[in-house]
Amino acid sequence: MAVKSDIEIAQAATLKPIQSIAGGLGIPAHDLIPYGHDKAKISADFIRKIGENPQGKLILVTAVSPTPAGEGKTTTTVGLGDAMKLIGKNALMCLREPSLGPCFGMKGGAAGGGYAQVVPMTDINLHFTGDFHAIGAANNLLAALIDNHMHWDNELNIDPRRVTWRRVVDMNDRTLRTITSGLGGFTNGVVREAGFDITVASEIMAIFCLATDLKDLEERLGNIVLGYTRDNEPVTVRQLNAHGAMTALLRDALQPNLVQTMENNPCLMHGGPFANIAHGCNSVMATQTGLALADYVITEAGFGADLGAEKFFDIKCRKGGLSPDATVLVATIKALKMQGGVAKDALDEENVEALQNGLQNLERHMRNLAKFGVPVVVAINRYTADTDAEVAAVQSFCGQFGIRAITCTHWADGGKGATELAEHVVELCDSGSAQFRTLYGDDMSLWDKTSTIAREIYGADEIIADKKVRAQFTKYEKEGFGKYPICMAKTQYSFSTDPQLLGAPTDHVVPIREIRLAAGAEFIVVVCGSIMTMPGLPRAPAANAIRVNDEGRIEGLF
Repeated sequence: MAVKSDIEIAQAATLKPIQSIAGGLGIPAHDLIPYGHDKAKISADFIRKIGENPQGKLILVTAVSPTPAGEGKTTTTVGLGDAMKLIGKNALMCLREPSLGPCFGMKGGAAGGGYAQVVPMTDINLHFTGDFHAIGAANNLLAALIDNHMHWDNELNIDPRRVTWRRVVDMNDRTLRTITSGLGGFTNGVVREAGFDITVASEIMAIFCLATDLKDLEERLGNIVLGYTRDNEPVTVRQLNAHGAMTALLRDALQPNLVQTMENNPCLMHGGPFANIAHGCNSVMATQTGLALADYVITEAGFGADLGAEKFFDIKCRKGGLSPDATVLVATIKALKMQGGVAKDALDEENVEALQNGLQNLERHMRNLAKFGVPVVVAINRYTADTDAEVAAVQSFCGQFGIRAITCTHWADGGKGATELAEHVVELCDSGSAQFRTLYGDDMSLWDKTSTIAREIYGADEIIADKKVRAQFTKYEKEGFGKYPICMAKTQYSFSTDPQLLGAPTDHVVPIREIRLAAGAEFIVVVCGSIMTMPGLPRAPAANAIRVNDEGRIEGLF
């Protein structure tokens, strides 16, 4: 019998009215803003009311370095949340919203997979509640106001050559990376070089996910540095008086979204910053709301643990006052064999030797996570081709570090396929063994913070940068931004900046191409290697398989 696709499984789900899901969390109907029958926003008034509630335990789901074989981080997050409910725990999931770019590109959606999905899958992966459209509109409003200001009197003396703010679109479109705007004559504005990023790479998205309420959002928007004067002095959004209108566009979007899993368990899905140029976690507001509503909150961070988990701990937890209680490190046998040198088309064949070579990647991630003081369990997201010998090799290896590796079959079996993992996660959370700490302190220099991440997390010997970049580090410190954390932007496929260098490389250096100030988000972006903030589409985009059938149902999403 043919295996059903993710979208077929999701469309066959029986959904409960969203008011019923909310009622299970103690959210009254009048504090919901419904978007149809199966999704809603939670009102800001209700979030304020529960601000003093006891806080639940926070669980992070992260993964080994991503490979084309897939790891299933979101699927595991959903499966774990469903399993927690099955063993009688008051649990809630907090996920990021998908971006249209990957949905129509190569990666696909971000609603989980198999029988561990959040639904309605098609709505979530496409327009959802319009949050990303609001973020794009706020971003592009600022871009329009900047160009308009320069077109007229330019009282702030903004230098067109030093405008750092870029427009965004939630689509992979490589031709927009660098453009020339203002062409066509005097009435069309100031001619200058400009460009587009994907919406999830916007600083607005990062701010959106770090803001604690509407007032904090407006303050952070006002702090954005949009460019520099002809005297090389920073110009902020507050000086342009744009932060009020931007906040108005984002007011409704800032309220977290409530959806459900296929097993009718609650999930807050809100925000989705790029895990390279930003911190790759769902919103602080959603996470804090979840902690006030449930005993156990399961959230995830983008890409592998070297990028997502590090930024979750060093940026989101630092800024949001969060203290995680356990970490789930997702791995697949296929991904570990690929890290050990097996070609993608040979991953279904047993190869314990290659798997053992690939375990060095898992080991590096386990050692890295230990530096943050949060207990770890490895979740083996099991495929049907995985052999008992391969699973045993991973479990034996993890046991050498005092870490359990637990097989999970939530893709095929839903929550019941992850109950053993859920029980152990509860044990870790309730043991009180977490002693959370960040990797570096606020008072360390920006250069030393960057070097610490490169050495301690990536296994690099050192970081290197030209004189201009080094001077920028010093400049930001003199301007008062020295206490900000570092947001590393590099390839997700390797601990190094070379995506082809798999496993756990050592004896490498991290070249810094440029650094960018995100004064509203309150971090410094360090761009390494050739990372892009506007992805392109692959030769055969996922969009080619997406259609609406004769019954009006969407097909082809995954």
